[in-house]
Amino acid sequence: MSHTMTALSAALPLMSGWSVHSLWMRHRIDAARRDPLTGLWTRDPFEDRARKSLAQKCQRAVLVLDLNRFKEINDTLGHAAGDAVIRETGQRLGWWAEEHAGVAGRLGGDEFAAVIPGYGIDKLRVDLFMLTGRLNQPVPFDGHFIEVNASIGAAYYRAGTGDLSTLLRRADEQMYKAKQRGGGWRIAQRLTVAATGTVNGRRDGRRGTTGEAA
Repeated sequence: MSHTMTALSAALPLMSGWSVHSLWMRHRIDAARRDPLTGLWTRDPFEDRARKSLAQKCQRAVLVLDLNRFKEINDTLGHAAGDAVIRETGQRLGWWAEEHAGVAGRLGGDEFAAVIPGYGIDKLRVDLFMLTGRLNQPVPFDGHFIEVNASIGAAYYRAGTGDLSTLLRRADEQMYKAKQRGGGWRIAQRLTVAATGTVNGRRDGRRGTTGEAA
């Protein structure tokens, strides 16, 4: 018995060391898969998690968003200001996605994506209204505030209505349509029908005929 206890005592520091090393390695790998500016997942790990979310066969909303006139911010205020806007936008989106039990990522530049559980189009409209209001809050930088305006496209997923690539493409199409209107959001619900939100984030209740099926 004493020999067994002695062996266990000798092994415990080694086991503890391996545990710490394993946690450290996991942290390093996790950090390498996150965008260093925003802390969000980069494209590949985001898409891995998004596919796992869709594989649950529950309703989901796939979002794509980017910032309007972002190049002007970089050109007029400098890249440090642009980085501040990207950082704040990513963090706002990340917190929003976490609140909705979803996942968010930075696809590159000023383009972001997210997947959240969907509980119906009406609920999604409210969610996008709240997200737009959050993203469009001015960003503090160097003693002043930078005005920010986002465009969001969403594709509503039901089992059998498309894979992640298709949903991202549909959301991206709706995002560009929102951008052409000056910002706000659009939801691709079904063939030739899209719900829209106004530039300042208020729901206007209108329906267009340019949306695509989710």
